[in-house]
Amino acid sequence: MSSESTELSAVPEPTAPTAVAPTGKASGEAALLVAIQSAITRPATVKAARGLSHFGEHSLGWLALAGAGALLASRRGDETAKRRYIEAGVGAFGAHAASVIIKRVVRRPRPDHPDIKVGVGTPSKLSFPSSHATSTTAAAILLGRAAGLKPTTLPAVIVPPMLVSRLVLGVHYPTDVLAGAAIGAASAGAVIVGDKLLGDTALAQKLFAYRKPGV
Repeated sequence: MSSESTELSAVPEPTAPTAVAPTGKASGEAALLVAIQSAITRPATVKAARGLSHFGEHSLGWLALAGAGALLASRRGDETAKRRYIEAGVGAFGAHAASVIIKRVVRRPRPDHPDIKVGVGTPSKLSFPSSHATSTTAAAILLGRAAGLKPTTLPAVIVPPMLVSRLVLGVHYPTDVLAGAAIGAASAGAVIVGDKLLGDTALAQKLFAYRKPGV
């Protein structure tokens, strides 16, 4: 089961026309997906892709890492890192939730063509954007920040494999994963901005409290 399982079965199936005809030669993004699968799909890549799919389900893997990071930071008395790890968990789950909402608005059907090999089950046919790509990108940015890494280090290591895995498994079009990554990056950016605003507000309050007795 993939992370898109938050899309409840009570939601009716998408009514938008499929991106490709169910028979005949694939075209457009479906043809691109077929080409990508032909080039990189191997038993080992499918196995790895399924592992990433399970890890990213509901963003639970990222929540676990964020929780572990917060716990370790708390034990060593690093309150800043603890706060940032908590923000990473909130940001990853929030990005996932945003992707689910967008899915229900856009209602793009998942890839459905005989030439596309589907390697994992999904609970619905909603495709755009990829929830795995969304939550993974947000988590990579925020977890890297909490760990004190360079902004691009963790995203460069984690995000591309997750995006490619969704194509290997045949459950998303390329634009689904690219849009998911963009939404995840925007979600992480919002968390970082919010953290800085709260930090600036707290600092201003401390300065005001410090100067007030001398007024």
